[in-house]
Amino acid sequence: MTKTQRPGTRWVVGQLVLLAALGATAPWHRGQWPALAGTVPGTLLLVYAAWTGLAGVRDLGRNRTPSPVPRPDSTLVTTGIYARLRHPLYASMMAMGLGWALLWSSAVGLALAGVLAVFLHAKARHEEGHLCRHFPDYPEYLRRVPRYVPWARRAGP
Repeated sequence: MTKTQRPGTRWVVGQLVLLAALGATAPWHRGQWPALAGTVPGTLLLVYAAWTGLAGVRDLGRNRTPSPVPRPDSTLVTTGIYARLRHPLYASMMAMGLGWALLWSSAVGLALAGVLAVFLHAKARHEEGHLCRHFPDYPEYLRRVPRYVPWARRAGP
C-alpha cells in the first residue's frame, strides 16, 4: 500500500467496478426472459434496496465511510435500521443489483449481481473483523442482529 492509499481502497474500487459493470451490462444483455416475469420481484427488490440504503445512510450519519475500516473517531450505531440489520448498505447494493438484473431480464446481469453479492459479503466479513477490534460491544451485536435480512434467524458470522 502506498503512503497516499487509504486502508480499504481496493475494496472500494472493486465495489465500484462491479456496480458499474452491472449497471451497464444488464441493459446491454436484456430480454432473456419475458419482461413481466422480473417486473414484480425486481421492483420489490429495488424498494427494499431504497429502504435499507436510505435508512442506513441516515442512521449511520458521520460514521459512514466506503472503506471497511471504521473511522478512528466513529461510534457503534445499533439503533434505527442498525437494530434490525448489521449491514443495510451492503444489503441495499445486493438487492439493487438483483432487482436491476431482473427488471432488465438479464442472465448476465444476474451473474454479475451474484458476483457483487459474494464480493460484498466478503467485504462485510472483512469489515466485521475491524469492527470487533474497534468496538468492544460489536461481538455481542454481531450475535444478536442479522447481517442483511431483518427476519433472518441466524445472525452469526
